[in-house]
Amino acid sequence: MKMWEGRFQKELDQAINSFNSSIGFDARMFREDIQGSIAHATMLCAVGVLNEADKEKIIESLQGILTDLESGELAFDPLAEDIHMFIEAELTRRIGDAGKRLHTARSRNDQVAVDLRLYLKKELAAITGQVEELIQVICKKAGEHVETVMPGYTHLQRAQPITFGHHLMAYAHMLVRDRGRLRDCLRRMDQNPLGSGALAGTTYPIDRELTTKLLGFSAPMANSLDGVSDRDYCLELMGALSIMMTHLSRFSEEIILWCSWEFKFIELDDSFATGSSIMPQKKNPDIAELVRGKTGRVYGDLMSLLTAMKSLPLAYNKDMQEDKEAVFDAVDTAGLCLSAFTPMLDTITVNKANMRAAAAKGFINATDCADYLVKRGMPFRDAYKITGQLVAQCIAENTILEALPLEAYQAKSALFQEDVYGAIGLENCVMERTSYGGPSPESVRMQIGLVKAELYESSNKV
Repeated sequence: MKMWEGRFQKELDQAINSFNSSIGFDARMFREDIQGSIAHATMLCAVGVLNEADKEKIIESLQGILTDLESGELAFDPLAEDIHMFIEAELTRRIGDAGKRLHTARSRNDQVAVDLRLYLKKELAAITGQVEELIQVICKKAGEHVETVMPGYTHLQRAQPITFGHHLMAYAHMLVRDRGRLRDCLRRMDQNPLGSGALAGTTYPIDRELTTKLLGFSAPMANSLDGVSDRDYCLELMGALSIMMTHLSRFSEEIILWCSWEFKFIELDDSFATGSSIMPQKKNPDIAELVRGKTGRVYGDLMSLLTAMKSLPLAYNKDMQEDKEAVFDAVDTAGLCLSAFTPMLDTITVNKANMRAAAAKGFINATDCADYLVKRGMPFRDAYKITGQLVAQCIAENTILEALPLEAYQAKSALFQEDVYGAIGLENCVMERTSYGGPSPESVRMQIGLVKAELYESSNKV
C-alpha cells in the first residue's frame, strides 16, 4: 500500500514501481531519517499539535526501529518506495494511529532534504579527517627529506634542483586548500530545511528553531522553496571532492613515474603493490593507478548532478532523486581513495641516491650559473646566453657543468672565478634558494610548520 494512493484508482505498475523506487540507495540514510523524525515529533508535541502520549509512542518505536535495523533484525523492504515511506509504514505497523500522525506538517520534500544534509554533514566531517591525516603523513615525510636533493621538473624535463621535502609540501598545501573547501562547504550545508513542507511551509504553528537546535544545525533555511529545491551543497561538496581528487591523481601520476625503473626514485611497500599474472619481475603501482582512474568517476558524479539540476523549475522535481546516487558515490569513492593513498605514501622507501644522481644530470644548475654572473654585474640576458653556450659545450663533450675546467668558463667570461664551482654545486643551489616558499631546508621546515599550525588553529576554532 502506498501512502499517497488515495488519489489513484489503479495500483502502480510493478516495473514502474521499481523504476520509481529509491529504497535501494537511500536506505543508507535510515539513521538520519529517524533522527529527523524524532526531532519533528518532539517539536509537534512542544507546539501542541501532538499529545505527549503519542509523542512518547512515536519516539520509543522509532528508537526500536533504529535498533532493529542496526542489528539486522529488521530488513529493508525492497518494495518500499523510499526510506521515508518504509520507516513510516513500519512505525504505523507497530503503534497504529499514532504513527500516522508523525507526518503532520511535514512533506517528504523537506524530509529528504534534512536527511541528506544530516548524512552529508557526517560524511564530510569524516572525509575532512582523512584529508588531515594525509596532510600529517606528507608533513612527516617532508620533514625526513628536507635535504634530499632531486630534480624539479617543468614539461616533465629536468629544470632546477629542489628537495623531495619541498616537492611533497606542494601537495600538502594543495590538500590544505581542499580541507578549507570542505570546511566551507560544511558551513553552508549547516542549515535546516525541515519545516519547509512540500514547498510553502505549513499552517501549523511549528517551531523551526527547535528542530534546528535538536538536529544540530546552525540555522533554519530562510525560504521554504529554497529549502526543498536546493542541492547546491551536494554540488559544492562534489566540486570540492573533484578538486581534491585532481590533486590525488596528480600525486598518483608522480608516484607511478617515480617507482618506474626509468626513475626509481621510490619503491612502494609490497603491501601496496601488485604483481603480474605472467611477468614475474613486475611490481605494479595499482593503488596509485586506481586513484588516478577513480578521479574520473568523481568528475562524472559531479557532471551528472549538474546536468540534472541545470533546468529544473522550482520547487521539488523527481529528477532530484538522482542527487543521492551521485553524491553518495562521490563521497564513497573519495573516502576509499584517501584510505588507500595515505598508508601507501606513508610506507614508501625513498631512493636518495637515485634522486641525487638524476639531479646531477640535465644541467639543472644552469640558472645558478647564470645568476653567478648576474651577481657580478652582468645583465641577465647576457649571462643566460653565456650559460647556454657552456651547456652546449658540455653536451658536445659529454660532461657536466661541474666538471668543466675553469679555463672553459673564463674563455666565455673573465667574471668566472674558482668559486663558481661552489655556486653551481647542487646542495649549494638548494641551500641558497632561501626565498619565501623555496626549497632550502630552512624554507621547507617553515612550510611544514605553517601547515601544521593551520591544521591546529583551524581545528580549534569555534
